[in-house]
Parts: sequence; structure tokens; C-alpha cells
Amino acid sequence: MRKLTTICTLLFLVVFASSCKNEKSLQQYLVDVPEKEGFISGDLPISSLLTAKTDVSDDVKETIKSIKKINVAYLIKTADNEATYQKEKATLKNIFSSEDYKNLMTMKMKGMNMKVYYTGDTDSLDEVIVFGYGDKNGVGVARLLGDDMNPAKVIEMLNSVKLDEDNASLEQFANIFKGR
Repeated sequence: MRKLTTICTLLFLVVFASSCKNEKSLQQYLVDVPEKEGFISGDLPISSLLTAKTDVSDDVKETIKSIKKINVAYLIKTADNEATYQKEKATLKNIFSSEDYKNLMTMKMKGMNMKVYYTGDTDSLDEVIVFGYGDKNGVGVARLLGDDMNPAKVIEMLNSVKLDEDNASLEQFANIFKGR
């Protein structure tokens, strides 16, 4: 009996130790970011995206309502933080190389490389992640958490986002988090 208990204990320890991952997850990355210098990060309330004056289609409004929470982390690139920019870009690329994240779409616009990933089923998304980087703008990630989000409607919503040449949108976005 003692031998059986010892074998079961050892088997449990081996299974437990092998199930622990050393890989960094997106969740852990977003938790660690506020402690890093130069980052803009936080959670956006859904109410800040959808107001009575918002000029988007009803489908986009419906998609926004299916989103529970948005986590955002962004490092604006400057001449002083090239090494940090490269390190954070590599870290995020490594996180998204995991099989957990499926590529939904890739696009390039105005000097930014953007990739959209998702978790969940192809017809009912749990999480949509937008990862973007550009040598002039910086590197960042936005994670949309929701229930049963429709992929086609999420893509329509993302395509309705307008970025301008002089980064005024990024500056307005940064101002949301300045008081934190």
C-alpha cells in the first residue's frame, strides 16, 4: 500500500510540474505592463466607444455591445526607447506564435503592421486581439473580451476605425490614460 501511495504521489508531481508553462501569456503581459516605463495602458469602458453621437452602422453598434471589456497597452516609440520597442515587439510576437491564438487577418496601413488574432470558435469568438507595430508609431496590443462575438462583424468594426497621418488619434487615446 505504501508503494502505491508513493507511486501515485510521484505521478501527480510529474503531471503537475509538466503542466506548468514557462511561456508568457497575454494576460500576464497586460498585468505586467503598467509597471513598465513609457507604456500607456488600461481598461477602456465600452461606454466610451459608443455614444449617442457615434456615427457607425447598427451592426457595428451591435458588435460593440457584445464586447465586455477592452484591455490596451501601447508603447509610443521615441528616439530614446528603440531597444525597449524592439524587445516588446519581440515579446508580443512570441506570445502570438502560440497555438492558442488564431490569425483572423493581417493588414498594413499608414506605416503600421497590424495583425488580428482570436480565441474561441470561428463562428463565436471569446477574445479578439489586435497587435500592431510600426517604426514611427510604436508597438501595442488591444484585447477585446466578449461573448459570442461574430467574426464578420468584428472585422467590419475594426475596418471602421480611422487612423490619421499625424497620430492625432493616438494622442487622443493616450490622453484617456494620462490621469492614471
